[in-house]
Amino acid sequence: MAAMAALLSSPSLSFSHHHHSRRSPTLTCSAKPPRPGRPALRKSPSPRENTDEVEAVSQKRIPGRGNDEKVYFPPDGARGEAGRAQSAAFKSAGAQRKDRGLVNDTGGFQDATFLNAVVKVYCTHTAPDYSLPWQKQRQYTSTGSAFMIGDGKLLTNAHCVEHDTQVKVKRRGDDTKYVAKVLARGIECDIALLSVENEEFWRGAEPLRIGRLPCLQDAVTVVGYPLGGDTISVTKGVVSRIEVTSYAHGASDLLGIQIDAAINPGNSGGPAFNDQGECIGVAFQVFRSEEAENIGYVIPTTVVSHFLNDYDRNGKYTGFPSLGVLLQKLENPALRACLKVPSNEGVLVRRVEPTSPANNVLKKGDVIVSFDGVHVGSEGTVPFRSTERIAFRYLISQKFSGDVAELGIIRAGSYMKVPYHIEGGQPSYLIIAGLVFTPLSEPLIDEECEDSIGLKLLAKARYSLARFKGEELIILSQVLANEVNIGYEDTGNQQVIKFNGTVIKNIRHLAHLVDTCKDKYLIFEFEDNFLAVLEREAAAAASSCILKDYGIPSERSSDLLEPYVDLNDDNCLSTEEIGESPVSNFEIGFDGLLWA
Repeated sequence: MAAMAALLSSPSLSFSHHHHSRRSPTLTCSAKPPRPGRPALRKSPSPRENTDEVEAVSQKRIPGRGNDEKVYFPPDGARGEAGRAQSAAFKSAGAQRKDRGLVNDTGGFQDATFLNAVVKVYCTHTAPDYSLPWQKQRQYTSTGSAFMIGDGKLLTNAHCVEHDTQVKVKRRGDDTKYVAKVLARGIECDIALLSVENEEFWRGAEPLRIGRLPCLQDAVTVVGYPLGGDTISVTKGVVSRIEVTSYAHGASDLLGIQIDAAINPGNSGGPAFNDQGECIGVAFQVFRSEEAENIGYVIPTTVVSHFLNDYDRNGKYTGFPSLGVLLQKLENPALRACLKVPSNEGVLVRRVEPTSPANNVLKKGDVIVSFDGVHVGSEGTVPFRSTERIAFRYLISQKFSGDVAELGIIRAGSYMKVPYHIEGGQPSYLIIAGLVFTPLSEPLIDEECEDSIGLKLLAKARYSLARFKGEELIILSQVLANEVNIGYEDTGNQQVIKFNGTVIKNIRHLAHLVDTCKDKYLIFEFEDNFLAVLEREAAAAASSCILKDYGIPSERSSDLLEPYVDLNDDNCLSTEEIGESPVSNFEIGFDGLLWA
């Protein structure tokens, strides 16, 4: 059976399949801009006692507070890899390698000259205000770490330069700060690529040497500029674990290294070294718990290599691919026998995301038994190095846009192979007579509080599937009180389903419907059968006064000024589907199901 499909590394969906997976309530994430074509979905738990948290570790300073008061700057989001040759992008063309000085038997550095490649990052952030989407929040500053990789570039964490308005870097032992430019920002992998144009900054600089993926119990040294002082800091530990890990900034799952060396706020973006003085990863987050100690995480060089190769191939960051399928483990012998799976292998396809091109290759009920010739176990794992196993999605994350993978599947008891082709600002808002409409996104949920959004809407945003390309959940976030909208002032955080009887596909579609409306009334139908009606001419007349009264520069975001183009069939949604959430509580909280 021959079939071709495209696997989207950054699908243009309003709610990504990355967020369908069962997510730990321990992730702590702050607002970040949504990825192109979809809101960025992440979760932030309410403060409570005994809360386990994964936190990013850059240092945040808020205007009005003393410089001595430092608070955690959690990543937004949030939100493959081993056994391969490292990217040539790590190596500076023609760079002369000096003797870095190896480690003596006592574990101390004999010659720490390579530490001069580690710099301090100063970033001024101005984050969007998702509650008031026409403006931005008050700016704040943070500090983190970065290191030189050659070719006039530095690496740091994406959350260190999130919503940046200005980025400056300072070398070790120098008192001059140099302006840096963000070339690429990988939200999923929490990596950012910086450049400094000033040649003085690079005088006498030598980039770091990149090492391979370490083994368990290998010594590791974390270097950076954490809180507690202004000079460089060095902490030492060992590699505790290597597995697919939840990345808090991008709410994604990629290979990660767990270490027991101390990682503190300000360490974000700093390198981790092995005993040979080679960089084996980037410090990026820690796990806080009353039941655990000394759990820090490092992004391995194999993930960094993927990021840099992606940038070299495309001139920008395009992301890590995913299949867009919901899989079930096949540990039960009776279940495997029913599906005619002859051995203890494979994962069952329970659902294929409708907007994913995997829909053209895989079917519900297929059993995936191999990926590029690598056998998939019944627990959803694949062999990793010599004696280890790792999550199946690790293999997927190693691919790039344009690559081709071969899936081995069992369909109705017959084994077959199918080729699989892999493809690769400010929040949007619309104000109509004081009614503020915006796509539902995780940053908005963070600001508004989950309780005010409602459980049903939260479940739809985080776990349901897009039914067509570009679908968004549009909500009425608030009402700017005015005579024209009397009676609706207390309405907010409700999903709008239809406008004048037409199903709303996304925020651009709603703007188009309103702009082309010639009816006497503007009729908005919300979930739970709530109705809001405005007189069209009165609404248009009142809009300018409302904008002036509330100091709002425009009735819509700049992206809604472009002409509307409908790429979907008008019949892509049936009336019966509106308001229904295609996800069950079983799928939200069951360990036997996983997204890939």
